[in-house]
Amino acid sequence: MLESSAAIPKPATARGTSAHAAVLVFDACEVGLVLRAVLFVEAVLGVGALFGAGSAREWLLRLMLLTGGALPATLAWLLTACSLKKTLQRLSTARQYAAGVLLGALAGLMACAMLALAGVATAPPWLASAASGALLAALLVAALVLRARGRTPAATAARLAELQARIRPHFLFNTLNSAIALVRAEPAKAEALLEDLSELFRHALAEQGESVTLAEELRLARHYLDVEAVRFGPRLQVQWQLDPRADAARLPPLLLQPLVENAIQHGVEPSPRGGKLRVQTELRGSRVRVRITNTLPAPGSEAPAAQRRGHGMALANVRARLALLHDLQANFSAGVQDGLYEVCITLPAPRQPLRQPRPAPRRAPTPTPTPTPTPEATPPPSREQSHAHPDR
Repeated sequence: MLESSAAIPKPATARGTSAHAAVLVFDACEVGLVLRAVLFVEAVLGVGALFGAGSAREWLLRLMLLTGGALPATLAWLLTACSLKKTLQRLSTARQYAAGVLLGALAGLMACAMLALAGVATAPPWLASAASGALLAALLVAALVLRARGRTPAATAARLAELQARIRPHFLFNTLNSAIALVRAEPAKAEALLEDLSELFRHALAEQGESVTLAEELRLARHYLDVEAVRFGPRLQVQWQLDPRADAARLPPLLLQPLVENAIQHGVEPSPRGGKLRVQTELRGSRVRVRITNTLPAPGSEAPAAQRRGHGMALANVRARLALLHDLQANFSAGVQDGLYEVCITLPAPRQPLRQPRPAPRRAPTPTPTPTPTPEATPPPSREQSHAHPDR
């Protein structure tokens, strides 16, 4: 079984949040934001092109001309805001708003200049273009702020639902029963089982950030599978195919373990012969793929209807949490492929590989001092020797 683990540093808490924004107000580096911004600007241009258009053909022509100037300006606004991401994050919330509006005004002037160079606008409306760009940027930034505020309670609710689905009473009951059965026969195995269970619950109840690395999630899934391997024995066969280059990919915490748990509940547990489970990670280009596949039980031995409903809720929860973190950059699919049930998660590739922690240098063993031999005490002379007299 391949193992993958990494130490996750705790995020430092920002001080002075009253003066500076704790997080970036708008992140122009997201792919989903680029698409939404372009559609938003096109919708506004479409409404504006309606005024003065006598026919649908004239409206379409006016829209194409406006798009020729507005689309490059919008992309330039997004590119500039993305390149200044770290600088904007150090500013206060009000200054981030002002920077976004100022960049929008400059983008409006850029659009007007492009139309003037193309000969479309004989008398370029510079002031109106700057005001329009600033207004569109203000609306876009406001929409992003509202979206960011809406993500916080949704992410909290999704995390709580994941915790409730994860700490199941009967799972704890079965694990403790397995440990009790092993205490006398195999105490070392029982100790390892309880250590895995402790590690599992420590991660489940720990305060974690918005995202963790894939390596950390794989380590948590391994702890869970080690616990279940004691209960199922040879009925559970696990195969790991891990790509170390994908370890630094970010995903919501407590995401993979419920998927592995569902695979056991619906693929291994109902079958008298057990089943096989495979966890695979792969870095391909700019995407990281995580696949979890499991064998299907024989007809007639499926899980109860209540478990199937819980399975659907867990998958919907995973899909929602991925969308909250990565928006359109993450994909999630689940279904039967070639006789196996497969869950596939696609994530953005990490910008930098995960740095493995350096092992602590081993300390040289302290030499044990050699005891100095003490001279043996001279035995007292015997009574005969004490009374012996020299020869005369």
